[in-house]
Amino acid sequence: MEQTEAFDLAVAFLKQSQREDEPPLAVDTEGVSESNGLLIVPCNSVQYLASQNARDHLLGCWPILVDLNTAAVRFGTLEERPLWR
Repeated sequence: MEQTEAFDLAVAFLKQSQREDEPPLAVDTEGVSESNGLLIVPCNSVQYLASQNARDHLLGCWPILVDLNTAAVRFGTLEERPLWR
């Protein structure tokens, strides 16, 4: 799978997983990377991504991981944190 296709899957996944009681979320296009066959797509609040102000940063926003071989999409886990640090 191409990275552009994987990125589109990540954006759709974030939109689908967005809850009504959460602030609007968006992907951080500048932070996208690839590691171990995964496209790593960070996300956070729209407000934080626009301002980069630490006070607007939402904690607990795990990046979206897209497997480039299988197209499986999911949020990352604590155990996988070394992949995007």
